[in-house]
Amino acid sequence: MTRPPGKRRFATWLIFCALASSPAQALADEVVVAVASNFASIAEALADRFEAESDHAVNLVAGSTGKLYAQILRGAPFDVFLAADALRPRRLVSEGRAVEGSRRVYALGRLRLWSGDTDGVAALGPERLASGDFRHLAIANPALAPYGAAAHQVLQTLALEERLEGRLVFGENIGQTYALVASGNAELGLVAASQLVEAGASSAGWLVPRSHHAPIRQEGVLLSREEGLEAAHAFLSFLASDDARRLIEAAGYEVP
Repeated sequence: MTRPPGKRRFATWLIFCALASSPAQALADEVVVAVASNFASIAEALADRFEAESDHAVNLVAGSTGKLYAQILRGAPFDVFLAADALRPRRLVSEGRAVEGSRRVYALGRLRLWSGDTDGVAALGPERLASGDFRHLAIANPALAPYGAAAHQVLQTLALEERLEGRLVFGENIGQTYALVASGNAELGLVAASQLVEAGASSAGWLVPRSHHAPIRQEGVLLSREEGLEAAHAFLSFLASDDARRLIEAAGYEVP
Protein backbone atom coordinates (compact mmCIF):
# COMPACT_ATOMS: atom_id res chain seq x y z
CA MET A 1 0.00 0.00 0.00
CA THR A 2 2.09 2.88 -1.29
CA ARG A 3 1.48 6.60 -1.49
CA PRO A 4 3.22 9.24 -3.60
CA PRO A 5 6.58 10.41 -2.19
CA GLY A 6 6.23 13.50 -0.03
CA LYS A 7 2.53 12.87 0.61
CA ARG A 8 2.97 11.05 3.91
CA ARG A 9 1.40 12.80 6.88
CA PHE A 10 2.65 12.51 10.43
CA ALA A 11 -0.34 11.61 12.56
CA THR A 12 -1.14 13.62 15.66
CA TRP A 13 -1.82 12.57 19.24
CA LEU A 14 -5.43 13.68 18.77
CA ILE A 15 -5.84 11.22 15.90
CA PHE A 16 -4.32 8.47 17.99
CA CYS A 17 -6.69 9.17 20.85
CA ALA A 18 -9.57 8.77 18.43
CA LEU A 19 -8.13 5.50 17.17
CA ALA A 20 -7.69 4.21 20.69
CA SER A 21 -11.31 4.89 21.59
CA SER A 22 -12.73 3.54 18.33
CA PRO A 23 -13.91 -0.07 17.99
CA ALA A 24 -12.35 -0.08 14.52
CA GLN A 25 -8.64 -0.31 15.26
CA ALA A 26 -5.85 0.26 12.73
CA LEU A 27 -6.06 -1.95 9.68
CA ALA A 28 -4.17 -5.25 9.91
CA ASP A 29 -1.68 -4.16 7.27
CA GLU A 30 -0.90 -0.80 8.89
CA VAL A 31 1.91 -0.14 11.33
CA VAL A 32 1.81 2.94 13.57
CA VAL A 33 5.37 4.05 14.33
CA ALA A 34 6.27 6.52 17.09
CA VAL A 35 9.59 8.04 16.03
CA ALA A 36 12.05 10.33 17.80
CA SER A 37 12.02 13.77 16.18
CA ASN A 38 15.68 13.61 15.12
CA PHE A 39 14.89 10.54 12.99
CA ALA A 40 11.60 11.77 11.52
CA SER A 41 12.82 12.70 8.04
CA ILE A 42 14.74 9.48 7.43
CA ALA A 43 11.85 7.50 8.92
CA GLU A 44 9.65 8.95 6.20
CA ALA A 45 12.10 7.80 3.51
CA LEU A 46 12.37 4.39 5.13
CA ALA A 47 8.59 4.09 5.33
CA ASP A 48 8.30 4.89 1.62
CA ARG A 49 10.85 2.17 0.79
CA PHE A 50 9.18 -0.34 3.13
CA GLU A 51 5.76 0.31 1.59
CA ALA A 52 7.19 -0.15 -1.89
CA GLU A 53 8.60 -3.54 -0.92
CA SER A 54 5.68 -4.89 1.13
CA ASP A 55 1.90 -5.01 1.38
CA HIS A 56 1.96 -2.86 4.50
CA ALA A 57 1.34 0.84 5.14
CA VAL A 58 3.13 3.02 7.67
CA ASN A 59 1.77 5.90 9.76
CA LEU A 60 4.31 7.99 11.65
CA VAL A 61 4.06 10.20 14.71
CA ALA A 62 7.14 12.22 15.68
CA GLY A 63 8.09 13.79 18.99
CA SER A 64 10.71 13.83 21.71
CA THR A 65 11.57 10.40 23.03
CA GLY A 66 10.47 11.38 26.53
CA LYS A 67 7.06 12.62 25.40
CA LEU A 68 6.43 9.62 23.16
CA TYR A 69 7.34 7.33 26.03
CA ALA A 70 4.84 9.14 28.25
CA GLN A 71 2.14 8.77 25.58
CA ILE A 72 2.82 5.03 25.36
CA LEU A 73 2.36 4.76 29.13
CA ARG A 74 -0.99 6.54 28.71
CA GLY A 75 -2.10 3.99 26.13
CA ALA A 76 -1.24 5.57 22.79
CA PRO A 77 -1.88 2.88 20.14
CA PHE A 78 1.60 2.72 18.65
CA ASP A 79 2.96 -0.53 17.22
CA VAL A 80 6.67 0.33 17.01
CA PHE A 81 8.71 2.83 19.00
CA LEU A 82 11.87 4.22 17.39
CA ALA A 83 13.46 5.98 20.34
CA ALA A 84 16.55 8.15 20.36
CA ASP A 85 17.96 6.17 23.26
CA ALA A 86 18.08 2.65 24.68
CA LEU A 87 16.66 3.53 28.09
CA ARG A 88 12.98 3.94 27.21
CA PRO A 89 12.72 0.77 25.09
CA ARG A 90 14.36 -1.16 27.92
CA ARG A 91 11.90 0.31 30.42
CA LEU A 92 8.94 -0.56 28.22
CA VAL A 93 10.05 -4.19 28.07
CA SER A 94 10.48 -4.34 31.84
CA GLU A 95 7.07 -2.72 32.30
CA GLY A 96 5.41 -5.29 30.06
CA ARG A 97 4.50 -2.75 27.39
CA ALA A 98 6.98 -3.98 24.77
CA VAL A 99 7.81 -7.40 23.41
CA GLU A 100 10.67 -9.21 25.12
CA GLY A 101 13.57 -9.79 22.74
CA SER A 102 12.40 -7.27 20.12
CA ARG A 103 14.75 -4.42 21.06
CA ARG A 104 17.38 -3.56 18.46
CA VAL A 105 19.78 -0.70 17.82
CA TYR A 106 18.84 0.79 14.46
CA ALA A 107 21.13 3.85 14.45
CA LEU A 108 23.96 5.53 16.35
CA GLY A 109 23.69 9.31 16.61
CA ARG A 110 26.43 11.94 16.55
CA LEU A 111 26.48 15.53 17.78
CA ARG A 112 27.86 18.60 16.03
CA LEU A 113 28.48 22.05 17.46
CA TRP A 114 26.93 24.32 14.86
CA SER A 115 26.26 27.97 14.16
CA GLY A 116 23.80 29.50 11.74
CA ASP A 117 26.46 32.14 11.07
CA THR A 118 28.29 30.52 8.15
CA ASP A 119 31.20 32.96 8.48
CA GLY A 120 31.99 31.50 11.90
CA VAL A 121 31.56 27.82 11.14
CA ALA A 122 35.23 27.06 10.61
CA ALA A 123 36.11 28.42 14.05
CA LEU A 124 33.74 26.13 15.90
CA GLY A 125 35.19 23.75 18.44
CA PRO A 126 35.68 23.30 22.17
CA GLU A 127 37.75 26.47 22.27
CA ARG A 128 34.75 28.49 21.06
CA LEU A 129 32.63 27.06 23.86
CA ALA A 130 35.31 27.81 26.42
CA SER A 131 35.74 31.36 25.14
CA GLY A 132 32.21 32.35 26.11
CA ASP A 133 32.08 34.57 23.01
CA PHE A 134 28.36 34.07 22.53
CA ARG A 135 25.11 34.76 24.33
CA HIS A 136 23.23 31.50 23.93
CA LEU A 137 24.02 27.84 23.39
CA ALA A 138 21.05 25.70 22.39
CA ILE A 139 20.76 22.08 23.50
CA ALA A 140 17.81 19.74 23.64
CA ASN A 141 16.11 19.27 27.00
CA PRO A 142 18.24 16.61 28.76
CA ALA A 143 15.19 15.34 30.65
CA LEU A 144 13.24 14.61 27.47
CA ALA A 145 15.71 14.16 24.63
CA PRO A 146 18.68 11.75 24.53
CA TYR A 147 20.59 14.19 22.32
CA GLY A 148 20.11 16.74 25.08
CA ALA A 149 21.46 14.31 27.67
CA ALA A 150 24.48 13.72 25.44
CA ALA A 151 24.98 17.47 24.97
CA HIS A 152 24.91 17.92 28.74
CA GLN A 153 27.57 15.22 29.07
CA VAL A 154 29.72 17.07 26.53
CA LEU A 155 29.65 20.19 28.68
CA GLN A 156 30.57 18.10 31.72
CA THR A 157 33.45 16.48 29.84
CA LEU A 158 34.76 19.91 28.83
CA ALA A 159 34.28 21.21 32.41
CA LEU A 160 31.99 23.94 31.08
CA GLU A 161 28.70 22.95 32.68
CA GLU A 162 28.70 25.59 35.44
CA ARG A 163 30.32 28.31 33.34
CA LEU A 164 27.70 28.07 30.59
CA GLU A 165 24.65 27.35 32.73
CA GLY A 166 23.22 30.86 32.30
CA ARG A 167 23.68 30.78 28.53
CA LEU A 168 21.82 27.58 27.81
CA VAL A 169 18.51 27.62 25.96
CA PHE A 170 16.55 24.40 25.58
CA GLY A 171 14.57 22.91 22.76
CA GLU A 172 11.91 20.39 23.72
CA ASN A 173 13.55 18.05 21.23
CA ILE A 174 16.52 18.11 18.88
CA GLY A 175 14.32 19.51 16.09
CA GLN A 176 13.47 22.59 18.14
CA THR A 177 17.12 22.89 19.14
CA TYR A 178 18.17 23.05 15.49
CA ALA A 179 15.45 25.66 14.85
CA LEU A 180 16.76 27.85 17.67
CA VAL A 181 20.15 28.01 15.97
CA ALA A 182 18.87 28.24 12.39
CA SER A 183 16.64 31.18 13.35
CA GLY A 184 19.46 33.04 15.08
CA ASN A 185 17.82 32.89 18.51
CA ALA A 186 20.95 31.04 19.66
CA GLU A 187 24.38 31.67 18.18
CA LEU A 188 25.54 28.11 18.83
CA GLY A 189 23.89 24.75 19.29
CA LEU A 190 24.74 21.11 19.89
CA VAL A 191 22.59 19.53 17.20
CA ALA A 192 22.32 16.13 15.55
CA ALA A 193 24.84 15.55 12.77
CA SER A 194 22.00 14.09 10.73
CA GLN A 195 20.19 17.44 10.75
CA LEU A 196 23.12 19.09 9.01
CA VAL A 197 23.25 16.31 6.43
CA GLU A 198 19.58 16.97 5.70
CA ALA A 199 20.34 20.69 5.39
CA GLY A 200 23.14 20.01 2.89
CA ALA A 201 25.87 20.98 5.35
CA SER A 202 27.22 17.58 6.36
CA SER A 203 30.69 18.88 7.23
CA ALA A 204 29.58 22.08 8.97
CA GLY A 205 30.64 22.78 12.52
CA TRP A 206 32.56 20.59 14.94
CA LEU A 207 31.86 16.87 15.07
CA VAL A 208 31.92 16.08 18.78
CA PRO A 209 34.21 13.12 19.53
CA ARG A 210 32.41 9.97 20.66
CA SER A 211 34.54 10.00 23.81
CA HIS A 212 32.82 13.18 25.02
CA HIS A 213 29.48 11.51 25.75
CA ALA A 214 27.84 8.15 26.18
CA PRO A 215 26.90 6.49 22.87
CA ILE A 216 23.60 7.71 21.45
CA ARG A 217 22.18 4.26 20.80
CA GLN A 218 18.83 4.66 19.11
CA GLU A 219 16.75 1.57 19.77
CA GLY A 220 13.54 0.36 18.22
CA VAL A 221 11.12 -1.95 19.99
CA LEU A 222 7.92 -3.78 19.16
CA LEU A 223 5.09 -2.64 21.42
CA SER A 224 2.65 -5.08 22.96
CA ARG A 225 -0.42 -4.65 20.78
CA GLU A 226 -2.16 -7.38 18.84
CA GLU A 227 -3.39 -5.16 16.02
CA GLY A 228 -0.94 -4.81 13.15
CA LEU A 229 1.61 -7.13 14.79
CA GLU A 230 2.71 -8.69 11.50
CA ALA A 231 3.27 -5.32 9.85
CA ALA A 232 5.05 -3.98 12.93
CA HIS A 233 7.41 -6.95 13.09
CA ALA A 234 8.11 -6.65 9.36
CA PHE A 235 8.92 -2.93 9.63
CA LEU A 236 11.28 -3.41 12.58
CA SER A 237 13.04 -6.24 10.71
CA PHE A 238 13.30 -4.06 7.60
CA LEU A 239 15.43 -1.53 9.53
CA ALA A 240 18.23 -4.11 9.65
CA SER A 241 18.16 -4.71 5.89
CA ASP A 242 20.99 -3.55 3.62
CA ASP A 243 18.69 -1.04 1.90
CA ALA A 244 17.64 0.51 5.20
CA ARG A 245 21.18 0.62 6.56
CA ARG A 246 22.39 2.47 3.46
CA LEU A 247 19.63 5.05 3.84
CA ILE A 248 20.36 5.50 7.54
CA GLU A 249 24.10 5.97 6.94
CA ALA A 250 23.47 8.42 4.12
CA ALA A 251 21.33 10.47 6.51
CA GLY A 252 24.26 11.09 8.84
CA TYR A 253 24.00 8.24 11.32
CA GLU A 254 26.26 5.33 12.03
CA VAL A 255 24.76 1.85 11.92
CA PRO A 256 25.59 -1.05 14.24
